[in-house]
This record gives sequence, C-alpha cells and structure tokens, in this order.
Amino acid sequence: MIFVIATNNKGKLAEFEAIMGREGYRVCSMAEAGIENSAPEENGSSYAENALIKAKACNPSGEYAVIADDSGLEVDVLKGAPGMYSARYGGAGLDDGGRRRKLLAEIGDTPMEERTARFVCAICCILPGGKTIQVEGRCEGHIAFEEKGENGFGYDPLFILQETGLTFGEMSEPEKAVYSHRARAIQALIARLKEENIK
Repeated sequence: MIFVIATNNKGKLAEFEAIMGREGYRVCSMAEAGIENSAPEENGSSYAENALIKAKACNPSGEYAVIADDSGLEVDVLKGAPGMYSARYGGAGLDDGGRRRKLLAEIGDTPMEERTARFVCAICCILPGGKTIQVEGRCEGHIAFEEKGENGFGYDPLFILQETGLTFGEMSEPEKAVYSHRARAIQALIARLKEENIK
C-alpha cells in the first residue's frame, strides 16, 4: 500500500518519508499520486478535526490511503496561542521568519521559566474503504530568546526541546525524527498500522 501525504509542506513530507520509510512503508506526495492540490478550509475545533478535514479533501473518491496532519505551537504566556493558527499567525502576509519575529515580540522579555510551550500534532489516516485512524503526538519545551539553528522549518529555531536543551533548528533530521511532535505522532500511527496488520 502507498500512503499519500496530504500536504504541500516539503518539510512535513520529508519527515513522513524518513520515519515511515524506515519501517518499510511507502509514501508519496499528492502530485506523485496525481491528486489535485487540495486546500480545504480548516474550520475544525481541534487539531484532530482539521486533520480529518484535510484527509477527506485529499481523497474524495476513497481509493487512496491518505495521511493528513494538523499541528501547532502552544505558548502558555500567550494563553495557548498561536495554537491551531500557527501557520497563519500574523496574517497571510508573513512568512516563517515573520511569524517567528512576531512571536518573539509578543512574548517580549518574559523570563525563561515562564516561556513554557509545546508542539502538538494530530494525524488522521483514512484507508481505502473508509477506515479512519487518528493519533496525536506532543513535546514540551520553552521558547528561546532568539533564533538558534538553521535546520527545520516554521518555529523550529525558537522551540527548545525539554529533553535536549536544543532548538529543533539546532537538531539534525535524524534527531528531530526521534523527538518531534510529528515524529511521535507518526510513530503512534505506525504502531496502530502494525496492530491492524496494515502494510
């Protein structure tokens, strides 16, 4: 079985390919599967609902095995923001760097012990025939005072992982594939697929 990853984000696609590939699962992009680019309105009330919306939009015929995710960065001093709006934080005019700068400005000089945050990732997998598997991954940490590292994407250079003391931006891809919220959600999905004997 080939799993279509419902994303236009090359960084996300690479994470799925690396982690699932090691376990013998085959994944491909929507373009490789000949699926038209789908960008549904993400109007769910949770990460899980948004992941389900994206998975369904990518596979209206139900003939593919599709995986979609929704994730966000929750900063406690900002009462959980940007959360589900992480990719759209600050409006459509901002790129990743602009969103990071906005986040740092919003947090200001808040001391490190109060800069607690977490990344959350919900994954929805819809199999041919309609069976749906939903899982979640989380990781705890803090927001750095400045960007550190050149790797990853999004908020990675700002998020200091609790276990390592490094930002995701400072980690190699193999390290991130162990610790990240998406990696943990993908591992949870793989465990469920193995339970169901799905290959």
